[in-house]
Amino acid sequence: MDLSTILPDLLKGFTNFTAGNAIMIAVGAVLIYLAVAKEYEPVLLLPIGFGCIIANLGMSSEVGLMKVLYDAGITTELFPLLIFIGVGAMIDFSPLLAQPSMVLLGAAGQFGIYGTLILATLLGFKINEAASIGIIGAIDGPTSIFVATKLAPHMLGPIAVAAYSYMSLIPIIQPPIMRLLTTKKERLIRMEYAPKPVSKRARIAFPILVTIGISLIAPDAAPLIATLMLGNLMREVGVVDRLNKAAQNEIINFATLFLGLAIGSTMTAASFLKTETLFIMLLGLGAFVLDTVAGLMFGKLMAFVTHGKVNPLIGAAGISAFPMAGRLAAKMAQDEDFENFILMHAMGSNTAGQLGSVAAGGILLALVSGILA
Repeated sequence: MDLSTILPDLLKGFTNFTAGNAIMIAVGAVLIYLAVAKEYEPVLLLPIGFGCIIANLGMSSEVGLMKVLYDAGITTELFPLLIFIGVGAMIDFSPLLAQPSMVLLGAAGQFGIYGTLILATLLGFKINEAASIGIIGAIDGPTSIFVATKLAPHMLGPIAVAAYSYMSLIPIIQPPIMRLLTTKKERLIRMEYAPKPVSKRARIAFPILVTIGISLIAPDAAPLIATLMLGNLMREVGVVDRLNKAAQNEIINFATLFLGLAIGSTMTAASFLKTETLFIMLLGLGAFVLDTVAGLMFGKLMAFVTHGKVNPLIGAAGISAFPMAGRLAAKMAQDEDFENFILMHAMGSNTAGQLGSVAAGGILLALVSGILA
């Protein structure tokens, strides 16, 4: 056996390895560190980080197993939609149904999406790319992936990483903004909660009617809203407990694992180490900040109109990140007054934000598709 003939094959991994690959492996290691040491969205950042590492060792989304996962779950949009079934099964829309006015805060919490879209176009991004960047402001990974896959698949890696990273950083990013834009007096506002009884019939009708309504208004959002509401319907009917538990556990865990690996496998040095990646991350952060600011300002407006009956902090929960944003708003109020309980109001705003992000994604798809047609 001539060693000189087989040595190049044995060393192929080393000869193809670049400084860019080393940088991206370090990025993957940082994501894994954040998942393990800081517990920032570990179920997502761990597989994304590992996927990033193996992508830069020759196992990218363009070859082998990673290509199969990418084609089967991302190109077809299967993984984000399966995750939405699980998310729907976890959400209780009763706080929103008991307080319909919270839908206004859910709408205000999407302002950053459109503000960032405009800014991104001014910076030179194409309209489809700008829309994909703007949707990071939904702070909703599946929605961001769904929209980016349709409009700008070449930007999927950094958009997904930005969406999930900022979602995990909600407890770090939002509190300073909330303290800056609200006064102590506003944060001390106590909100009466006399829950209106929400019948089981109403809870069952809600996901069906929402699916029909949003699908007619924004047909491009139909897959997202249908899967989200299917999960919620399974929760509320009470007769498919096995399916409900499977959606909340096995189905969402399976989809999350392979979604993370597939997203990570797109993070090669050639596709990720670009100036536009930095712009995407910064614009995504800007979208998140704008969402929070808009929600808080609308919350302050509601406080003014109701003569101090609405705590503006619940406006910050109008983003999609459920239930983290709602819990954080409630915690901020309790930090000022331990006996101030606004959790149910914040959850009403938070669930409205979940619906708002899906509708915003569908509207973006419709607008951009119309412009490009």
